Amino acid sequence: MSGREPLPPLPPRASKDVQKYLLPEETAVVATRRHWAVLIEPTVKFLPVVVAGGWLLLFDPDNRVTSSAGLLVLVAALVYYGLRVGEWWMRHFIVSTRRVLLTSGVIVRTVTLLPLRRITDLTWKETLLGQLLGYGTFRFESAGQQQALSEITFLPGADVLYRRVSALLFSTDWGGAASSGDDEGNPEPPPPQTGPPPPEDGRRDTEPIRDLPPRQ
Repeated sequence: MSGREPLPPLPPRASKDVQKYLLPEETAVVATRRHWAVLIEPTVKFLPVVVAGGWLLLFDPDNRVTSSAGLLVLVAALVYYGLRVGEWWMRHFIVSTRRVLLTSGVIVRTVTLLPLRRITDLTWKETLLGQLLGYGTFRFESAGQQQALSEITFLPGADVLYRRVSALLFSTDWGGAASSGDDEGNPEPPPPQTGPPPPEDGRRDTEPIRDLPPRQ
């Protein structure tokens, strides 16, 4: 067995997902939430709305219409941004020795999975901003129909993740996709016997060897 990089300790929230969703015989090789850069777009949308809501709230404190409108805008913006932050915090990308999983959802938890043995190709892409901030995108191609886990964006330390997932797909170091077994990791059945079945008493008689000299 060749050397491999030691696994860092899992974050508390990711450790809970690993214990809850992995099978007893599975080992987590990757467990991480997406890069904080995924919050850039919601933040850009959130800040102008907050400024507008605050302006309406303070523009004329004696005017109930503008004050109420400003308060509603502020509450809506805070709920929107809170849900986005909560989704980022709760969503985890997990790769075990058998499957790829994506857990998501704040109120309703959803787990999407893809067996490693069905992955036929893995693409790793980094944009210029991703290279500067340290995140990338995984694109999985699998046998059969289009999978929900075909693309995972904003993965931190994508270069390290790429090496670990590649080791799972193309080697037996982790006992994963390259090892024998079905999609769930169960051992494959033994090949069928081609000869006649052995007798029940366990004896395997053979024919006598011809042309031997007679005993004296």
